[in-house]
Amino acid sequence: MAATLLIRPHSARPGQFSRAALSATLLTSRRQSTLRNFLVTPAELREALRKGAPSGISPDPKTIAVCASWFLPNDPHKRTGYEVYKQAHIKRARFFDLDKVADTSSPYPHMLPSPEVFQEAMCNLGINREDTVVVYDSAELGIFSAPRVAWTFKAFGHPAVHILNNFKLWLKEKYPIEQGEQRRFNRTEYPVPTLDESKIADYEQVRVVARDHNKEGREEMQILDARPAGRFNGTDPEPRPGLESGHIPGSISVPFPDLLDPKTKAMLPPEDLRKLFESKGINPNQPIISSCGTGVTAAVLDTALIQAGFGKGVRQVYDGSWTEWAQRVAPSDNFIVKSE
Repeated sequence: MAATLLIRPHSARPGQFSRAALSATLLTSRRQSTLRNFLVTPAELREALRKGAPSGISPDPKTIAVCASWFLPNDPHKRTGYEVYKQAHIKRARFFDLDKVADTSSPYPHMLPSPEVFQEAMCNLGINREDTVVVYDSAELGIFSAPRVAWTFKAFGHPAVHILNNFKLWLKEKYPIEQGEQRRFNRTEYPVPTLDESKIADYEQVRVVARDHNKEGREEMQILDARPAGRFNGTDPEPRPGLESGHIPGSISVPFPDLLDPKTKAMLPPEDLRKLFESKGINPNQPIISSCGTGVTAAVLDTALIQAGFGKGVRQVYDGSWTEWAQRVAPSDNFIVKSE
């Protein structure tokens, strides 16, 4: 929050600031992120890390890289996010465990954590509320789970959150990396945040949209699904055993890989994203709910919508996504649609 300065005539000679006013101005300046765009390039992050390098003794705001690497449970190589982090990560990057910083009591995977769980994670990772956080993915996947972690930060009101576009390009530029276990960072005193529930769609809300999607005069809420077309159509299995595939009535298939450059796995430019969404018949001025398998790549969709300027009124992520939907709807509802 910017500081408000009241300078009385007697507090300084004409043309001069008082010492207190100057200190307040410098503090405000330090708290402003040097990063202007939600998606940042490797060069922009490199420069920000140089200017806002973490210090073990300084309380000033820092720029902190956060590794959000995560893999599906059916990953053919049996990889885990932390193993990939240990192989190579940006210097002094923190590792955010998507499966642990979550509501572990929920029957659905990596649902949003409580404010207290999020706070404790921030304290343990040495992150202050004033710090600028830049989240990134594994080089193999490019853009995958980092948007989910960035969305989590934003849902809990962290002021300065960005996504690196992407770590594969960071490595190509030969910017600094290190290997090994995560460092032990000085614990911080991150305040208990407030969850912004306007960013979240829940089961009951999505159920109403699905029920009314064919009704005249219905609310023009659009549901997008980031899963592959085979899972959306119900022709391919879900990665989680026993979970039926298909899609929510009225939802639109937008497989998340279509949002990425096929070679670099970086997010496409805004104009390309706009053309893609327009080709799907998506209205940029109507509310949008993004969904996927477990709420991870739904956040990739949400990020692409931000870049393209879609969902200007309301943009939400369905936290439970298909895993919750397929387990909660009754067969008599006919709320699992299969189509070629």
